[in-house]
Amino acid sequence: MPPEQRDPAYLWDMLDAARMVCQITAGVTYDQYLANRTLQLAVERAIEIIGQAARRVSEATQNAHPEIPWRPIIAQRHVLTHEYGEIRQDRIWRVATVHVPDLVAKLKPLLPNPPPAPGNP
Repeated sequence: MPPEQRDPAYLWDMLDAARMVCQITAGVTYDQYLANRTLQLAVERAIEIIGQAARRVSEATQNAHPEIPWRPIIAQRHVLTHEYGEIRQDRIWRVATVHVPDLVAKLKPLLPNPPPAPGNP
């Protein structure tokens, strides 16, 4: 199967994980986030999944959608996976609350009839 045929599945994975980040951080303050290690790990894992899926999206699709910040997304995954001792929670929080919602908005038009976000029919 050509890489471009797998791209919709990877884009769905990105959207699903991004929606999860939005859902689990909704209504949470930065101080609450810092006090909840379980929440931190959940956010980190979802961001890692976004980056891994982005890494697998074909170069052709990445080039066709420069509005998606592919390299920073993939680089963030690298930090979470390989440089976990260097994770700065202030940066993860900014990614989760600023960049991920923007990513959701950019991914939705790329996918036909996206399934509803968890908890939203």
